[in-house]
Amino acid sequence: MQNKNYSLDNILANLNIDALNAMQIASVEANESNGDVILLSDTGSGKTLAFLLPVLQLLDAANKETQALIVVPSRELAQQIEQVFRQMGTGLKISSCYGGHKREIEENNLIQPPAVIVGTPGRLSDHIRRGNITVGAIKTLVLDEFDKSLELGFHEEVEFIIKSLPALTKRILTSATDAPELPDYIGLTAPLKLNYISGTEENQLAIKIVASPDKDKLETLFRLVCYLGNRSTIIFCNHRESVERTSEDLTKKSILNEFYHGGMEQQERDSALCKFRNGTVNVLVTTDLAARGLDIPNIRYIVHYHLPLTEDSFTHRNGRTARMDASGTAILILSPEEHLPPYITEEVQEIELPEESIIPEKPKWTTLFIAAGKKDKVNKVDIVGFLSHKGELKKEDIGLIDVKDFFSFVAIRKVKATHTLQLIKTEKIKGKKVKIDVAK
Repeated sequence: MQNKNYSLDNILANLNIDALNAMQIASVEANESNGDVILLSDTGSGKTLAFLLPVLQLLDAANKETQALIVVPSRELAQQIEQVFRQMGTGLKISSCYGGHKREIEENNLIQPPAVIVGTPGRLSDHIRRGNITVGAIKTLVLDEFDKSLELGFHEEVEFIIKSLPALTKRILTSATDAPELPDYIGLTAPLKLNYISGTEENQLAIKIVASPDKDKLETLFRLVCYLGNRSTIIFCNHRESVERTSEDLTKKSILNEFYHGGMEQQERDSALCKFRNGTVNVLVTTDLAARGLDIPNIRYIVHYHLPLTEDSFTHRNGRTARMDASGTAILILSPEEHLPPYITEEVQEIELPEESIIPEKPKWTTLFIAAGKKDKVNKVDIVGFLSHKGELKKEDIGLIDVKDFFSFVAIRKVKATHTLQLIKTEKIKGKKVKIDVAK
């Protein structure tokens, strides 16, 4: 699997990975000897690297045009793929395109064509229509989580994108579920299908139920969250309004949480996910938007506040936990008139909630918002140095740091936050005075 474009050993070292897993090796080998490949594999099994390595093998570093396009259903997935590609350390340029921030930022990034572009169907088709993406040299197309893009109704945009690529010779499709039928416009030619959907998630995943005595499940949810303690928990609702109502009710009952859905501004979404990822909150209330593509390790509980609308939705929600070698628990809250969906055939245990609800211990971290990011030439090392020297924080007082284009988030010990903010309020990062405050 060596290639003139890269050293696999270097890439794995950059990613802190000891070796490729069986699915990734099979994908690399299959893509070397086949035109079109469909890769089916469990959530959290490493599909991103499984298609990025074959894409990389097909890139010509001397070609200054865009050569590969990766289409994804959500902006978070686009950001994650961009981050992994950059971490691989190949020296090749990648840009991501998605809604929720200014198109002009992306247009500037596309002036010098990146070797790889990753983005959502709507924003990619918009750029193609405007002539911002040079399509003539794009030979490789990846449709990541292709079933979700089609399920979300992106047919027209995906069809337009594919028909706009005159030089296309290779297609790679990935998913965690096997879509029954693929549209003709994808243009697959005798694709090789690799099915690594192992069912191991179900083996490591315990499914339990909680009976709510009332149709309104809010009180039962509160008691359940108290019962689960301060372990990392995602609560799934079917609608944005329900997400906000549920989050607000938990907040009133002193349960620290964040909510997350597609109607939020990008910065709000980034903030919510960052706080959940870094341990500022242990509870995330969300729609099915969070069922795909979010790289958040060590999630212990999935709570289905609303029953999922489809079996696929149930599978993807549960895919946030019991990942790789970890175990996890999915819990369905059932009102008196609700029953287990027919696709749940295994034996499920009912949780008996105690009469007394004890509020879980509050997290020990808080998140700071810093109004500077990559475009301001600020990186993680700068932030650690700034908080250590100016904010008098020790290494163990600083947690996860997330640097975006124009702002950053950093977790610090909650007990140190007030003192640190006082110390740094007049200080400068990289010679520039920027707003720093507790993230809203």
